[in-house]
Amino acid sequence: MPSAASLALLLQELDHLDLVTAGPQLQQLSQDQFSFSPLLSARLHDCRADVVVRARCREDVVFVAAACHRHGVPLTPRGSGTGNYGQCVPLKGGVVLDTSAMTAVRHLDPVAGVLTAEPGCRLLELDRQLQPQGWALRLAPSTWRTASLGGFIAGGSSGVGSLRWGLLRDPGNLLGLEVVTLEAQPQVLQLGPEACRGLNHAYGTNGVFTAVTVPLAPWQNWQELVICCPNQVTALALGEQLSASALEIDGLAYLDAELMGRMPPLPGLEMPSAPCLLLIAAPAALAVIRELAVASGARCCFQRDQWPPSGLLMRELCWNHTTLQLRLQDPAFTYQLLLLPDPVGPVLEALSARWPGWLHWHLERVRQAGRPRWVGFALFRWAGEQQLLELMAAARELGCLVFNAHALTVEDGGLGVVDADQVAAKRAYDPDGLMNPGKLRGWLEQPQA
Repeated sequence: MPSAASLALLLQELDHLDLVTAGPQLQQLSQDQFSFSPLLSARLHDCRADVVVRARCREDVVFVAAACHRHGVPLTPRGSGTGNYGQCVPLKGGVVLDTSAMTAVRHLDPVAGVLTAEPGCRLLELDRQLQPQGWALRLAPSTWRTASLGGFIAGGSSGVGSLRWGLLRDPGNLLGLEVVTLEAQPQVLQLGPEACRGLNHAYGTNGVFTAVTVPLAPWQNWQELVICCPNQVTALALGEQLSASALEIDGLAYLDAELMGRMPPLPGLEMPSAPCLLLIAAPAALAVIRELAVASGARCCFQRDQWPPSGLLMRELCWNHTTLQLRLQDPAFTYQLLLLPDPVGPVLEALSARWPGWLHWHLERVRQAGRPRWVGFALFRWAGEQQLLELMAAARELGCLVFNAHALTVEDGGLGVVDADQVAAKRAYDPDGLMNPGKLRGWLEQPQA
């Protein structure tokens, strides 16, 4: 934690910037959606910045970085605060650097389909600007309305679009970063695709983004569909068949009957208490989807245009919005995230049989290492840390990869292994370890000089 003397000197230097130093807003800007996890809630509830700086431009970021380094004060970058892992929560106080006011679109190449924009740009607002020019973002979380571009790159991992484009860290999904380092004389670096890899999904532990370059996809008039299925076996088989066909599908989720019955209704739809597939699909795919659904014994019970977005959106019943919708009814619910092996059915049956009535299943179809896979959100009422550990152990025994939704570090919320590129980037760009300290396990475990 920074000393009172260091903070006093720092605040004097930052006085000309837009600061928050007290009150409810300071607490709000020190937190994200970690309340999804009882373990993270207990760990992070009282964590708070000493000051929030609302940067307006790259020059503000450089000034703050130099001042933090000079006084040895931790700096934690923040986007919109939509993460669930405490990505932007300052563990050791200091400065939270809020980049949400940095919203300029630096450059759009309408021929190549490449966008460079500042980190505070909201994803939906970017899509509003891109749509008239025939382009769209490739990937976006269920928090499309509120998530920022920089926050998604720093703290996200996948979302709508991942069935076509894979995971956020897959080569090709991030083309460039403008990064400010945390040194006595901060550098403004222009990093290409390879150099970006160590900063992608690193929670802002090794660089502050001041611009992000991403590839785009041609705009589609995506259709939102609900397919009601007679049982889980039919639903999963149909989902696998659809994702293996020559169809453009941007999102495909499975919700079991219990979860569907608990979701808020889409406009004009009485939500069925039956296993369902939720799809975001291209118009050209609709006829084939309907035929395959009927052939499997399922039926399409809802369809509408995704654009222009209004009211409750299909994606807001998917990804971690599913967990959010359930928690709005019963805050005792939480979740665990699993990459499921094939075949998926026996794994779900084995876990459900071990804890009858406790687990509810929400699955998302993604492309991982080039092939379609199911990512599983196991939803359950919190029953203590020991039962969570038992669930993770049982899932691993069945061949699942566990992405621990109750872990604090980059590695333990991901694949569980240290990424040497991330540690090397921190060593190069934050040599004193002041940036979002405590979140990169590889840095904490390295031999100390």
